[in-house]
Amino acid sequence: MATAKTKKTMTKFIKRLKQLNQSLPLLLVGIVIWGLLVQIIGVWFADDKLRYSTGTWIGTALAIFMAVHLAVVIESAVDRGSSVGILRFYSVIRYLIVVIVFLVMVYFNLGNWIPAIIAVFGLKVSAYAQPLMIRIIRRR
Repeated sequence: MATAKTKKTMTKFIKRLKQLNQSLPLLLVGIVIWGLLVQIIGVWFADDKLRYSTGTWIGTALAIFMAVHLAVVIESAVDRGSSVGILRFYSVIRYLIVVIVFLVMVYFNLGNWIPAIIAVFGLKVSAYAQPLMIRIIRRR
């Protein structure tokens, strides 16, 4: 059971995410749900279940990083009136970080790269599923 301090911290965290982008918390929930689906469905077919699982969660963490970084960069660009060049630069940095994490994961055999890529696609899946998720939430 969550303590009052934990609930307060989570509430602050969600408020901060909503300050960055109103749809960011729901996007992150969708990414985690996608990661859970990739984990639950795929682990049954994997030969090396540990590497499959670590690859899945490394990919899910990367998708979360990409979503938050994108929101921060866009918010910063809007506040400062930054040019398109700055946005491109940070996009390149974001993708370089993803590539470096993948290379480290493969080189040190930390996880399977295939479920990691599938998990990173959770960012896209969650973005496309946003309207459906909002409709489901509003029905309640």
